[in-house]
Amino acid sequence: MPYLSYVRDGEPHIGAITADGIDEFEGISALTPDHDLDHLTRALHGSRIDRASTSPLPASPRAQKILCVGLNYDEHILETGREKPTYPVFFAKFASNLIADGDPILLPRESDQVDFEGELAVIVGRRGRRISEQDALEHVLGYSVANDVTMRDFQYKTHQWIQGKAWDRSTPLGDVIVPPAEIDLNRAGIRTYFNDQLVQQSDLSHLIFSIPRLIAEISTFTELNAGDVILTGTPGGVGFRRDPQLFIRDGDELRVEIDGIGSIANRAQLEP
Repeated sequence: MPYLSYVRDGEPHIGAITADGIDEFEGISALTPDHDLDHLTRALHGSRIDRASTSPLPASPRAQKILCVGLNYDEHILETGREKPTYPVFFAKFASNLIADGDPILLPRESDQVDFEGELAVIVGRRGRRISEQDALEHVLGYSVANDVTMRDFQYKTHQWIQGKAWDRSTPLGDVIVPPAEIDLNRAGIRTYFNDQLVQQSDLSHLIFSIPRLIAEISTFTELNAGDVILTGTPGGVGFRRDPQLFIRDGDELRVEIDGIGSIANRAQLEP
């Protein structure tokens, strides 16, 4: 049963996607530490509504933590010329960075090198600290689609990446959340399109560090809570490493697809 994060009548909601529409959960507007996977499982279903009456929200609009992984596909490591890591490369984003499917990606006037990175997002569903790889998926609500839009000229100002990764209203995150039992990550393809041109293509079996490994490593140093988001890294083909380079400009459309989950599409817009 996939979940959906959305706005209806000006208010945020989360519901279950059914063949006939959306079953809205009563009393729960978003996944949070106070409303986790167990609460969703027990929640009463309210009215059934038409999906056409809703507008997308990011899968976890009130995320306390957004933990991101760099260099998690071999082809991306090759194009960067870096060595294959033995421990995941982590950086962070903030809830203010997130936008929904269809929202504009705000292009800052300070950056001329805005890049795309299609990614799988993990939505944490249950609190945990020092979670074992064996138990990791018990803490996952599901998976969504993301685009880790990156300002490369700011990313490489220092050996830390946050200044290139955490611009407000720049990170699209899908509204659909597919539970782990309903998707085979070893068979799911991931693709990124730039104005309908295919620019990234791989499949999730190529992740160097698996979802359970990432959850185990992250929860070693910080407690994961319901609503936290993990972005799992991008395949090769990013614009910065192309010849000639390819950067996002005003009016460009980016679309990311993952088999079994869906797609997000966002058009770039200069920040007012």
